[in-house]
Amino acid sequence: MDVKDYMLQRFLKYVTFDTESCDEASVVPTTEGQFVFARYLEQELKEMGLCDVVLDEKGYLYATLPANCSKELPVVGFIAHLDTSPDMSGKNVTPRVIEKYAGGDILLNAKENIVLRTEDFPEVEEYKGHDLIVTDGNTLLGADDKAGVAEIVSAIAYLQAHPEIEHGKIRIAFNPDEEIGRGAHNFNVPLFGCDWAYTVDGSCEGELEFENFNAGSASFSIQGRNVHPGYAKGKMLNALRVATAIVEAVPAAESPECTSGYEGFYHLMSINGGVDHAEVSYIIRDHDREIFEKRMAFMRKVEALMNEKYGTGVVTLELKEQYRNMREQVEPKMHIIELAKSAMVKAGVVPQIKPIRGGTDGAQLSFMGLPCPNLFAGGINFHSRYEFVSVQVMEKAVMTIVNIASGVKDI
Repeated sequence: MDVKDYMLQRFLKYVTFDTESCDEASVVPTTEGQFVFARYLEQELKEMGLCDVVLDEKGYLYATLPANCSKELPVVGFIAHLDTSPDMSGKNVTPRVIEKYAGGDILLNAKENIVLRTEDFPEVEEYKGHDLIVTDGNTLLGADDKAGVAEIVSAIAYLQAHPEIEHGKIRIAFNPDEEIGRGAHNFNVPLFGCDWAYTVDGSCEGELEFENFNAGSASFSIQGRNVHPGYAKGKMLNALRVATAIVEAVPAAESPECTSGYEGFYHLMSINGGVDHAEVSYIIRDHDREIFEKRMAFMRKVEALMNEKYGTGVVTLELKEQYRNMREQVEPKMHIIELAKSAMVKAGVVPQIKPIRGGTDGAQLSFMGLPCPNLFAGGINFHSRYEFVSVQVMEKAVMTIVNIASGVKDI
């Protein structure tokens, strides 16, 4: 089996499916395109001869590669998501393979002069000599996470083609709506039936993540008083001015554009409204649980400060906790991290353990009883017209999955 060609052909097919998720929708999955892709994969998995292929009414697809050894082993799972981000169009994706990238700027679209410039994205030059898959600059590529889907399917096919590689029962799953934070909401953990799993949804080669942000949101609602501006003295309360006061009260140095690594932040997402009523929304992130809770409490202090300044009840705050750091669930089972590290090394990959500066389905799944760290899938510049992926890195991701599957017996 030529794993590189097998994987490449699948990925190039998968990215042609329009699977943007939609945060405003209340149905599951939030877009029909995700179901279309799931049905395609369902048929593909059945044709491969996998067992227990189940596509439920919410677009969650599960399947099994049976064990091929007599020893009873833990059941390991691999998960990727069907949707692409609504931040950039995923319709009519036209992928192009640049063989043996020689370095320098990449012209994505001559007609519209869309260029992936090394000045803006210097990391692309790290991939000299690789075969890179890019877009025509009008859409994202969809390596997040169709690279993960292609890698999982290819790894399963590789194991089928090499029965001499002993492994236990392997479960795979593909879920919708990860990009809008709902991917794990309807995931059937008991049906999946794994001792642990890995999402294949990371970026650079070697990424291995089992820490993510604790996450919350803060929504300020501001009730002003609107009167004719010609007669407003002593009467008007401009809700937009209160909104700017809220923004000024939140430390600008603790925003995403000023932080990295383990540093948390307050991220201003939107300011909407007018003189009579306005709304200000933030997301709040921190890896440290105690600091995260202090950040949430700080927003209450801002609310109190605004009401003290502008009048009781002018500002109301809704705080929500969104997800938690999976580290506390994974740490008691660090053998699953050691297994992944060994599998990477065997595939010629240097493990890079780093925190996720964001969220992942794995975080929610870990708190649902399924420890679920995240593996690299290879894509770069996610959610962007400048997204690309290395075929060689994808191939290493496939072999990492294969090595995890075969390494379970040695734990």
